[in-house]
Amino acid sequence: MVKICADSVCDLSEELKKRYDISVVPLYVNADGKAFKDGVEITQKDVFKHYRETGNLCSTAAVNVEDFKTFFEKELKGYDELIIITISSEFSGCFQNANIAAEDFPNVRVVDSRNLSTGEGLVAVSAAKLAQRGLSADEIVGKLSGIIPKVDASFFVANVEYLHKGGRCSSIAALGANLLKLKPCIEVRGGKMTVSKKYRGSIEKTIQNYIKDRLENADVDDDLIFITHTTSKENTELAAREIKKYKNFKEIDATDAGCTVACHCGEDTLGILFIRK
Repeated sequence: MVKICADSVCDLSEELKKRYDISVVPLYVNADGKAFKDGVEITQKDVFKHYRETGNLCSTAAVNVEDFKTFFEKELKGYDELIIITISSEFSGCFQNANIAAEDFPNVRVVDSRNLSTGEGLVAVSAAKLAQRGLSADEIVGKLSGIIPKVDASFFVANVEYLHKGGRCSSIAALGANLLKLKPCIEVRGGKMTVSKKYRGSIEKTIQNYIKDRLENADVDDDLIFITHTTSKENTELAAREIKKYKNFKEIDATDAGCTVACHCGEDTLGILFIRK
């Protein structure tokens, strides 16, 4: 049997982790010099509260080698092999640290998702489905190499304040975006983030245009799509309705973005993430 694991950036709901037997190892979130385990000791809401109260952004840190070793030892009990799926190596040292830790475990395989958030989560769910079919770790890793490039992951950011404070957007650009009510769409390509488009207008109008752009002409795997967000229930419900105008997915799963997305993109961020054919 093969155990499927991921780091906490995968942003999978508790229900999905239980359904597919996916275990998660937490990254660290740093707040004013103190380190907290992502999703265990600190949540998305805590990240926003900290910023509102202090004006200081939280930051994230990779799972360290010793944490990975302890995690592997625990999760391998009852399993023959283990696959750990990590956030893109372009964003974090998790992939590198997991590989160092795996040197002591011949039955552990490390997979770079080349993604983040539920883009990584889609890779983990795909791996879990293959494991349920009885495939070996090497067989699963081989199939994932064909799935990973097909993951379509993007978010739009309604407030560029976090991007600006984090040094990812200049003061002039941030001011212009806020005055014009521009909402940049950030997508993951080749394991890196890039701004693909800028939307103008209300969040409601942005959701409608963004989803149309992502899905109208997309050839998709209709099994699962994520709405991953740091926004209101009303906005996620609107997103779900808009998705249904273009594609008939078997499952639409709305999930809170974890601390990594929260730290870098801020409140009122929303994305849809799915796999293309």
